[in-house]
Amino acid sequence: RERSGAMLPLSLLRTATGNPMLVELKNGETFNGTLDSCDNWMNIKLKEVICTSRDGDRFWRLPEVVIRGNNIKYLRIPEEVIDMVPEEDLSMAGKGKGGKGGK
Repeated sequence: RERSGAMLPLSLLRTATGNPMLVELKNGETFNGTLDSCDNWMNIKLKEVICTSRDGDRFWRLPEVVIRGNNIKYLRIPEEVIDMVPEEDLSMAGKGKGGKGGK
């Protein structure tokens, strides 16, 4: 199904809280777990995690993992979660921030 509105990445992550996801890091490791929380820098905390080595030969089961946002290559989130994300009005995005202080 096509979405007509815009979606911000953080809105998607916040909506995905409590749902399963796969996270691949830039170094090739993958983490499958349940999203517990995220912050404005896309740092995420997963629970009940299975970590797979970059070569796919080794696996670890971990109770929880915190992943720094700048190490994330991509996220795989269930489609039903994507459909639950509220549409956002991006017409005001970026306005009123920065600039020259009203000069």
